[in-house]
Amino acid sequence: MTRLILCTAALAALVIAGPTRASVTVIGGGQAEACSRAALAGKSELRFETPCTKSLEEEQLSPRDRAGTFVNRGVLRMRRSNWQAATKDFNQAVHIKPDLAEAYINRGAASIGEHRYADGLTDLNKGIALGSEEPAKAYYNRALAYEGLEDVKAAYFDYQKAVELSPEWAAPKEQLVRFHVGRKE
Repeated sequence: MTRLILCTAALAALVIAGPTRASVTVIGGGQAEACSRAALAGKSELRFETPCTKSLEEEQLSPRDRAGTFVNRGVLRMRRSNWQAATKDFNQAVHIKPDLAEAYINRGAASIGEHRYADGLTDLNKGIALGSEEPAKAYYNRALAYEGLEDVKAAYFDYQKAVELSPEWAAPKEQLVRFHVGRKE
């Protein structure tokens, strides 16, 4: 018996839900840590980018912290739908630290924001393979990409995986409400 998964208003959900961002924790004081705190706290105002930029221009950072600061500044930019600037930051992070999963997850999220779902899917798959610190967000974003590519079945299973990984998180549960699972005759 084959299961049939149907979803209504998928593209509307992409616009309403938007991609989810994954920040990188940077500790040790200084502007990089202030940038990290702003990204982790969900800030979006332009003024919160200043510590990130100052850190990148003035502070001596390890490759991981430098890449993480690019990711965090990109997250702040993405929250304001500044997709191109965010993508530039994620590209820099990937260049510095090609094994930083969050750089790929966020670059994938920026691609979703620009409705470039196939590009987003490639980055999200890479980020998941590298082992994201917040895998539920990666699967949620990948579900959004699958919906944008009209692969409803794959989207459904990724929303389910996001719920499994983070049962207290409401966003994937809200998306699953739109699906109807039945038997194909």
